[in-house]
Amino acid sequence: MPTTQILYFAFLRDRLGRSEECVVLPTEVRTVRALLAWLQARDSALAALLEEGRTIRVAVNQEFAAADDPVAPGDEIALFPPVTGG
Repeated sequence: MPTTQILYFAFLRDRLGRSEECVVLPTEVRTVRALLAWLQARDSALAALLEEGRTIRVAVNQEFAAADDPVAPGDEIALFPPVTGG
């Protein structure tokens, strides 16, 4: 079964203590929204970070993704804070 690589950047990486992990997605995880819910359910540290009201962005295969965008086994998922310029 293909694994999905989850990459963590910035405060997520610092607070979780890891920059990446490989997971096998359950069959019911088919969207970004479902992926985030599943990650939060299995990782209390990540759940706490998101409960703090922090905004995170998600990219699927190096493309920004919305909550209802699909995810699939074998994808590369990146979670990071919004980037601002100036």
